[in-house]
Amino acid sequence: MSEPQKGRVVCCIGDIHGYITKLKNVWSNLENAIDPSDFSTATVIFLGDYCDRGPDTRHVIDFLIALSSRYPRQKHVFIAGNHDFAFAAFLHLLPPPPDGSPFSEGWKEYEASEEREGWFKGDGYENMQLQGRRWSGTIKAKFNTSRGIDYMGSIYDAAPTFESYGVPHGSADLVKAVPDEHKKFLADLVWVHEEDDVFMNTDDGVKCCKLIAVHAGLEKGKDVKEQLKLLKARDTRVPKVEHLSGRKSVWDIPEGLIASSTILVSGHHGKLHVEGLRLVIDEGGGYPHKPVAAIVLPSMRIIRDTDEFKK
Repeated sequence: MSEPQKGRVVCCIGDIHGYITKLKNVWSNLENAIDPSDFSTATVIFLGDYCDRGPDTRHVIDFLIALSSRYPRQKHVFIAGNHDFAFAAFLHLLPPPPDGSPFSEGWKEYEASEEREGWFKGDGYENMQLQGRRWSGTIKAKFNTSRGIDYMGSIYDAAPTFESYGVPHGSADLVKAVPDEHKKFLADLVWVHEEDDVFMNTDDGVKCCKLIAVHAGLEKGKDVKEQLKLLKARDTRVPKVEHLSGRKSVWDIPEGLIASSTILVSGHHGKLHVEGLRLVIDEGGGYPHKPVAAIVLPSMRIIRDTDEFKK
């Protein structure tokens, strides 16, 4: 059973949140920890949230875009996080609702929060998806009680992203400041990714599984096939995509996935949780002094940017 592992290394990297040094370090540590022949052909899945909180969003996206030319034999998968979704929404990069309705229809459900969250009302807001307005707005409260730190501009802590492109938070000039290759990167992010024949080490030996990667998770008690259909279609009729931004509702792995030996891997939750087939890989949560983590399959080894490897 051990032989199929060769050449089938899968690395899942948690939320980066604008920290280029952490990203470079965790990447270097993965390269040093994995056999060179395996690393050169690895599938690398980034679990989302490339922007906000940290100071270097622009450099993070530059790094990610360059991977395909630096490591041409690897497969790179970029999942949309809720922060990236909101960034793309502000830049008007999301696909339009398939039923032809305007994005403004989605504001109504959450309009009671508009004043408190200070939704964006600048140039281009008239048909902006809800999360774009929340992302670029100016929240009235200064202190985020759930995180224990001050907000950075908006409910999404988006000010550092604006500043990394040389414009002040909430400025409509960001649309012009973001390079076209960054816009393409954000527009092309997938909401879900599936891999077949992924191996993982367990107490009972090596197990062959399917893998589903989605930023926050899948809702328990709802049809998995229907959820995957919505995610693959990137259906923007929903003003808040629970699979990208939910918490308790998407924490558990649906029973059907357990029965079918399917790994469900996510970031988003600000913690590291490895239990059976449910993998949550987001040890940093965008905090400056917490690590960016990755998990390597089949070994199930956790690699952090703070680890030290000798070459």
